Amino acid sequence: MPPGPPSDKIQDMAGHILIVDDDVIFRTLAAELLASQGFDVLDEAADGQQALVLMAGRCPDAILLDISLPGSDGFTLAPALAAVCPDAKIVLISAGIDDVPAEVLETCGANAFLPKQELAVADLSALLGA
Repeated sequence: MPPGPPSDKIQDMAGHILIVDDDVIFRTLAAELLASQGFDVLDEAADGQQALVLMAGRCPDAILLDISLPGSDGFTLAPALAAVCPDAKIVLISAGIDDVPAEVLETCGANAFLPKQELAVADLSALLGA
């Protein structure tokens, strides 16, 4: 049987992504970028509490998690998200930080860090593991 059209292949490869960021404009742009690359944006959350509520019923394959959030930062929130969905890859993002040492990522349970300004040029399939 011949392979389906390219759009079918993209849908088959789609990773389910949760975007956690307090900036609604960034969430919208990130969701559009991810969708254009074949990802399925499962949901969007403005803070950690909302993210945990959204994840109660379904686990994403990956989470884009802003470091600077109201109420709780991404470093503190990452272990809680990982406890709810241990198989989800967590990628910390930030507009104000250029690098997060590997030791810090490991300590908080995140898999990677990406400056927000690099989101459009990053290899998202490799980064998000989808």
